Amino acid sequence: MNDLEPFTSGRRRFVGLCAGLLGGAAAPGPLLLGAPISPEQDADALPASIRELRPMPGQGVRIGDAERDARLLQARRLMLAERLDALLLEPGSSFSYFLGVPWGLSERPFLAVLPARGEIAFVCPGFEEARARELIRGKSDVRVWQEDESPYARVAGILRDRGAASGRIGVEERLRFFIYDGVRQRAPSATFVSATPITTGCRSLKSPAELALMQRASDITMAVFRAAFATLREGMTQHDLERYVLAAFTRLGGVSPWALAGFGASSAFPHGSVQPQRLREGDVVLLDIGCEVEGYQSDVTKTTVFGRPSARQAEIWNLERRAQDAAFAAARVGATCESVDAAARRIITQAGFGPDYRLPGLPHRTGHGIGLDGHEAPNFVRGDKTPLRPGMCFSDEPMIAIYGEFGIRLEDCLYVTENGPRFFTPQSEAIDRPLP
Repeated sequence: MNDLEPFTSGRRRFVGLCAGLLGGAAAPGPLLLGAPISPEQDADALPASIRELRPMPGQGVRIGDAERDARLLQARRLMLAERLDALLLEPGSSFSYFLGVPWGLSERPFLAVLPARGEIAFVCPGFEEARARELIRGKSDVRVWQEDESPYARVAGILRDRGAASGRIGVEERLRFFIYDGVRQRAPSATFVSATPITTGCRSLKSPAELALMQRASDITMAVFRAAFATLREGMTQHDLERYVLAAFTRLGGVSPWALAGFGASSAFPHGSVQPQRLREGDVVLLDIGCEVEGYQSDVTKTTVFGRPSARQAEIWNLERRAQDAAFAAARVGATCESVDAAARRIITQAGFGPDYRLPGLPHRTGHGIGLDGHEAPNFVRGDKTPLRPGMCFSDEPMIAIYGEFGIRLEDCLYVTENGPRFFTPQSEAIDRPLP
């Protein structure tokens, strides 16, 4: 697993927004760089390809109570197999996945205890009880704590009531340390272990409804690419392009959009450069964008050239496409995640790049899991021996980074089926034909 994985997706959003702010002082025109543009705001300042966009018709099917009940049942099966007595969750993607309760993080813990047997219980700030009961929808065991009381004592009480005070408690991987430490002190007889076999064991296998939501997010993203590439013009900055992407997502209905653009030599930076860039004839254009639908993510990168590509640019682009194809062909049921990375890396290394993660070459993993989080386990990377199963979803994005020249990344997300992998988005055909 890449050491940067826990915050990579957030970093992409951060880079896109901060890059806009950094470039704002020098930017011409009335639009604020890095800020999404509403369909009603500054419409006259938008290029025609963006201005003409309208919300994409249709919608994905929302995840219902029956599917969440099935998720909880599977979680409990895995808990019994892993000899866990309870699972401790706080708001985030796993909390949403299992419970469907939207709640933000703050210094006041709002927690859920999912026992292997027995009723789920929630721990809630006292003044939030009414709102919590609205969102929890009928699950009645809500234990409140007042401002002068300990929420961790409430968790310990739940563990005692469920017969788990001396048991093995699974800690969700993103639970904040101060919460874990507070519970540990109040439940000293419990053993705390990683809940990743449960959370990833459930979340990595997407249902048809989840796949449909990811497909819709991907369809919106492809429509944004078509509109955004039509805005390319001499002298524009990478922040201009990012702004247009955010505006397009807003007009099409994509939620929480983000964008990362790189021109010329800066396209070699996998997560972008803060250096100002102005588009010139012959520059490589790398655009990495995505959004969410009902919480489910898209993540797509297309790379092209503004103007006529050079022979060198076309050669490296074609090599990248062969590496992406090799990863796709390797992503079969039963194959390990690391074997998919190896298949792509082999193509790039045989062409004289690398080896391994060295530059120039492929400096990062070939792909990451994707779902409710833009980056989630498992990953196409050396050392991840997870076998592929139907329903798993990954990005397929080997990159060739050549600092001082340019970088090429082609990223399309796939899902595994019994009959082989399938892409959510069509692959680029050629360096001068990035979109179908």
